Amino acid sequence: MNHYALWKSLLIVAVLALAGLFALPNIYGEDPALQVSYDDGRPLDEAALASVATVLQQWSIESDAPYLSDDRVLIHFSSVEQQLAAAEQLRSSLGKGFVIALTLAPRTPIWLRDLGLRPMSLGLDLRGGVHFLFEVDMASAVSQRMNIYQDEFDQLLRKERIRRNVRIVGDTIEVKVGNPNDLDKAEELITEADNELDIDTVERDGEQVLRVRMTPEQIRDRQNFAIQKNTVTLRNRVNELGVAEPVVQRQGADRIVVQLPGVQDPAQAERILGATATLEFRMLCENEDPYEAQRRGRAPLGCELFAERDGSPVLLKRSTIVSGDQLVDASSGFSEGSSVVFVKLNSKGASRMLETTKANLNKAMAVVFVEQKRSFVEFNGEQKEVTRIEREVINIANIRGVFSSSFQISGLDVIEARDLSLLLRAGALSAPIYKVEERTIGPSLGQDNIDAGFRAIVIGFLLVVVFMILYYRVFGLIANVALFANLILITAMLSLLQAALTLPGLAGIVLTVGIAVDANVLIFERIKEELRNGVSPQAAISSGYDKALSTIADANITTLIAATMLFIFGTGPIKGFAITLSLGILSSMFTSIIVTRALVNGIYGGRTLSKLSIGGGDLTKGLKKAGAQS
Repeated sequence: MNHYALWKSLLIVAVLALAGLFALPNIYGEDPALQVSYDDGRPLDEAALASVATVLQQWSIESDAPYLSDDRVLIHFSSVEQQLAAAEQLRSSLGKGFVIALTLAPRTPIWLRDLGLRPMSLGLDLRGGVHFLFEVDMASAVSQRMNIYQDEFDQLLRKERIRRNVRIVGDTIEVKVGNPNDLDKAEELITEADNELDIDTVERDGEQVLRVRMTPEQIRDRQNFAIQKNTVTLRNRVNELGVAEPVVQRQGADRIVVQLPGVQDPAQAERILGATATLEFRMLCENEDPYEAQRRGRAPLGCELFAERDGSPVLLKRSTIVSGDQLVDASSGFSEGSSVVFVKLNSKGASRMLETTKANLNKAMAVVFVEQKRSFVEFNGEQKEVTRIEREVINIANIRGVFSSSFQISGLDVIEARDLSLLLRAGALSAPIYKVEERTIGPSLGQDNIDAGFRAIVIGFLLVVVFMILYYRVFGLIANVALFANLILITAMLSLLQAALTLPGLAGIVLTVGIAVDANVLIFERIKEELRNGVSPQAAISSGYDKALSTIADANITTLIAATMLFIFGTGPIKGFAITLSLGILSSMFTSIIVTRALVNGIYGGRTLSKLSIGGGDLTKGLKKAGAQS
């Protein structure tokens, strides 16, 4: 009685052995390291690994042998000073095309790495770094699309030589034509451009006007596109910053979370990530006086008033030649002793630039830096949030020759050229974003969190161990062994799934330690009750496990449902807590029921018993009633 088949015992041993193997990488700690990757995300091969090793050897840089991990090269160092010195040397030696990122790499032995085993991934609050929460301006995403429609409709009607007035009124575009007979033709052209638009005819000042609206489905699609495009753009900008293992993901309907492990200076990260900057190329309005326009506060027809960097007014044509979304590459450098940004355009932008330069040789073209910002102003005693667009002319130059896809922008200092090239290379944001939350966590604070969480786990574990041994004797010791196996299983599953362990996740593990023995308490108390009723020890063990099973399952399933809901509907730290709690529940079910039953069977199964070492002052009487039934 109370005997497991051999295959069951072997299966339990195999599961625990595998769990121990998966959890093993967590005991080795981490080293300062460098992560080398291509800036375009391509995987590195053995040739790239050899190049990195050659640079290290050439400059006598002390490090462990570099190796490939997740298609990137990792190099371990014994100190942060060596890491920083090597990063500087590698950046200058490898040159453009590589991203050298500072990181912490696990000190896992080669034989474990070859098996593909890795330690748990630590969240930002344990590892240190910067956390940003950005909000996407959904209204601007729609208004930008409306502006594009306005320009498209105006160009379509101009090509057909239809006199028109196209303007945005609220959430609609109104198209007024000079000749009423052209109204049907204008509607046909707009429908051909986008047949999903809602078009109707209304009367304005005695004239028929086309009113064009985006449908609710189009608005929703545009907003989803904006947040998806912004997520990709932010991820590209993070890659340009050279941050290892970043987290960039959508949160809710209109927010994006960015976590940058290891970044301790949020100023540069915020400047690059939050910038909504883009460029516009426009022709100069000739034979117009910008100072007179500034004095009158009104630009001539077809022109728009801007300011240069020194505050001087300048008049530019309203039509844009090329905008930032048509740029495919940008890099900073030097030309004739000054900082410049080398720009490449896509085919559409190159064609447009070629046409413009052919038709405007020796005429002036300006580069406009466009940035959208959010600020607060006081209105009627209340703080109102307003959005403003800042446009600054950063360069004006005469067109000396015909060019199309490649050219350069001058008039910038070194830092401005570097940041502008980074922003243009990573791509323009589809809609403005605004920072709503920022947290900076230093590595010492992260280590303090780890130490505090580890102490909590150890103290909680020891208290539970002492209580179980004092109250349940040998059975309590068995429960403690299962509790230790439970911790190993949780660590193994977190390592296998690479789910980020956060501070709330540590709280979930501490909670699991406290409640993991609940199942064993129910089982042991049921066994004691059976013994008091005069049942033999072997029958009491069997009955205790069998009768407590449904209660244990009900309690754990309801807790698991709650943890699942926390994971589905929660965000950030709540998800971390839900993950460790769920894994703890699943592992504790296995260890509390199956592992402890196997240990009990191994100690007490298959032999005649007169008593059980399970604690309780009333058991002697019950056992006397049982006699020698066993």
